[in-house]
Amino acid sequence: MDEQTLNPEKETKISINHTRFSIDSNFKLPTFDWLQNIPGGKSSNNLIEVRFKNTRKGIYNNVNLLRLKKGDVVAVEASPGHDIGIISLAGEIVNEQLRKLNLDPSKNEFKKVYRLAKDVDIEKWKEGQELENLTMLKARKIAADLDLNMKIGDVEYQGDRTKAIFYYIAEERVDFRELIKVLADQFKVRIEMRQIGARQEAGRIGGIGSCGRELCCSTWMTNFVSVSTNAARHQELSLNPQKLAGQCGKLKCCLNYELDIYIEAQKGFPSSEIYLETNDGTIYHKKTDIFKRIMWYSFDKKSSLNQFPVSVDRVFKIIEENKKGNKPELILSQTGKEIKDEHGFQNVVGQESLTRFDKKGKREKRSKRYKKHRR
Repeated sequence: MDEQTLNPEKETKISINHTRFSIDSNFKLPTFDWLQNIPGGKSSNNLIEVRFKNTRKGIYNNVNLLRLKKGDVVAVEASPGHDIGIISLAGEIVNEQLRKLNLDPSKNEFKKVYRLAKDVDIEKWKEGQELENLTMLKARKIAADLDLNMKIGDVEYQGDRTKAIFYYIAEERVDFRELIKVLADQFKVRIEMRQIGARQEAGRIGGIGSCGRELCCSTWMTNFVSVSTNAARHQELSLNPQKLAGQCGKLKCCLNYELDIYIEAQKGFPSSEIYLETNDGTIYHKKTDIFKRIMWYSFDKKSSLNQFPVSVDRVFKIIEENKKGNKPELILSQTGKEIKDEHGFQNVVGQESLTRFDKKGKREKRSKRYKKHRR
């Protein structure tokens, strides 16, 4: 199964006939085999998972019954020719991956694993990787010259360098038939255009999020669930596009992580659209602290100034009194003061003294003078 390992290796090396190649920069979505140390029989099938550049992976059939293990570089069937990839899963764990992908081995036909990669295969594979960045820049210029409303975000050469996959983003349908002709004539390879979304592009490119960690889409996420602004509203977040948007320009996927907990917690809260009538006047809801069960109100309907906290239990009582035609007394929540105090700075070790080290130095000087005087 796909998940981020606790101690991922910064760089992986392949050793084939004393030749070493760095592969870490071209592969994302690391895989952890949590069944590797569990004793058991041989897998019921000969399927393996092979990873290619960035987030592209595939399931292949080891028809030749080769002795393969995780990390081996293999040549697999492609259309046309063959491709080079690295085995990311082998053994019983592949069956779990098939269940996750909703694939039935008896109903689906998988491409074949030809052989372990040879030195010649590795050299040609590496040559293709070195050409990918330059090919992408040239392809962008060609697309701009043809006045196509599209962005080419990545290029991936097949292992035998007979085909190149161009990943692009486009808001509208694009007629790239002329572009394919120009690219095929320019790079002398078979061209495949593959459209991806903004989130898929961010996963392929990678980066660091506002949380300081590597992007979820490039480390462990394999499918993308739609994110709406309602997720931010339920969590009482400010609807600021600059803070809510990720590097892909879309709403952050992590807005959905705690959404279910917030929705469940809000079931015991009154509606925020209800105005409360008190003996001091009408108060209007401004915000809610869900987990401390406090609702903040103000006497000004349009302004958010001069807010005060009211406990949820007190709000329910006021609503019941309003239904009876009464205007009860407004009792503020004592927890509101605790909230304000929590955000203040509390010094418990005397660190406010900027001259504490100077005083220590003066004591040392006085001690030296005293010793000198005694002598």
